[in-house]
Amino acid sequence: MKKLLYTIVLTTFALCFLVSCSDSTGSGEPEPVEVEGDGKLRLKFDNVVGNQDLVLNDGVYTNSVGEDFTITKFNYFVTNIKLRRADGTRYIIPQDSSYFRIVEQDSLSRTINLNRIPKGQYTGVEYMLGVDSLRSVSGIEKRGGALDPSGDMAGDGMYWAWSSGYIFLKFEGYSSQSTSANGKFYYHIGFFGGYDSKTVNNIKTIKLDFTGSKAVVGKDTIPEIGITADVKKVFDGPVPLSIAKHPSVMFDFTLSSDVANNYKNMFRFDKIKTVSK
Repeated sequence: MKKLLYTIVLTTFALCFLVSCSDSTGSGEPEPVEVEGDGKLRLKFDNVVGNQDLVLNDGVYTNSVGEDFTITKFNYFVTNIKLRRADGTRYIIPQDSSYFRIVEQDSLSRTINLNRIPKGQYTGVEYMLGVDSLRSVSGIEKRGGALDPSGDMAGDGMYWAWSSGYIFLKFEGYSSQSTSANGKFYYHIGFFGGYDSKTVNNIKTIKLDFTGSKAVVGKDTIPEIGITADVKKVFDGPVPLSIAKHPSVMFDFTLSSDVANNYKNMFRFDKIKTVSK
């Protein structure tokens, strides 16, 4: 009996160890251990509306169903970043250093500075739009910086305190077609699959190829990867979104999933610029 109990305990420990070494994003893919380097790389996000610059509170745009809209807020999370090499291997940014919040009105937030990158040539990048389930339910000590849940929801806060979940994308504005008070519309999209009960999972993995270009991380140079995010894709994706029909989307599982499936296509690689250290 003691021998059997010992075997069960040992087996349980081994399984727990294997789980702890797996990819915390929930994919089950083991993360390779790689020594950090001393190089640097930047991801620079440029939010646009079709072929126009995004101008908060001023620009007037039109979606695919002919509705006018003005944007007052556009924020989203970029997390769990991985850099892809030509041979198919990836350098995974240490997770504690891989959570960023892009805030349109904060120009500094739109440039992500990645440090301690191994020297070499990189041909693509992967990241999540959203916050993975493990970090979403971690203790507050693991959720500082961009993940600080104490922000003002009326401002740029990205956390639902009443539902213990992050808003992956916050998009707000005005439209003459909105049926809400004062012509407002808002789309606050979250849900990581559920904690106490199952929900939809709106975390999206974005994979961008540098289309033949290479980001060379060297001793004296820093590659800056330009990425554009087209706000119109929120409306004009696989499931067209009408402001008149849906002036707000937040807790509706089906609608939030439709919006997430639209905005996962809003990113594209633009160009690589090399700057000196």
